[in-house]
Amino acid sequence: MPAQYAPPGAPMDPRHSNRLSLRQRFYLVEVLVGLRLTGVRFFSNMWKHTLRMFGVKGARGAVTIQYPDERRPYAARLRSLHRLVRREDGSPRCVACMMCETVCPAHCIYIVASEHPNPDIEKVPERFDIDLGKCVFCGYCVEACPEDAIRMDTGILEFSSFSRTGMIYNKETLLALEPARPDGSPASPVPIPADRTI
Repeated sequence: MPAQYAPPGAPMDPRHSNRLSLRQRFYLVEVLVGLRLTGVRFFSNMWKHTLRMFGVKGARGAVTIQYPDERRPYAARLRSLHRLVRREDGSPRCVACMMCETVCPAHCIYIVASEHPNPDIEKVPERFDIDLGKCVFCGYCVEACPEDAIRMDTGILEFSSFSRTGMIYNKETLLALEPARPDGSPASPVPIPADRTI
């Protein structure tokens, strides 16, 4: 049975909030409220900056960071680009247990395991790829890893690519990345070239 619609010209039901009055349809009041808010913030900051320019120490307006020349300090717990941790002998600490691949909600980690030449270590990843185009940076892979082999502490937030394959980081690339400095700035070269390939 088709839905019953009100006939044209019938009075509006005041219980329905989806019906807009004439004043609300023009959005005039909402536009004026937005302009007022913007004007108050703008002139307040301008006044504070003017006072500070004349030597008043207590007045401080909004601060604009001139990115990328200036960077704000990063928190130590910031989840940034992944890296694989090395052992003392230079081999990856990863034992290819597949826990990070299993727990990843975006399914962006791909691991192929192989035997390690050292009999004390059972497996090693022959291939370890992370597709950053799919990654949601949840940090589950870091939490799930029993060997502390993967970390998200590089401090690198600028990574882009001209192609989808450029967003796939392989084992060698992840092993080459370094942890961030104590102030949170990246120790590895930034930005990573956008035209890189696997």
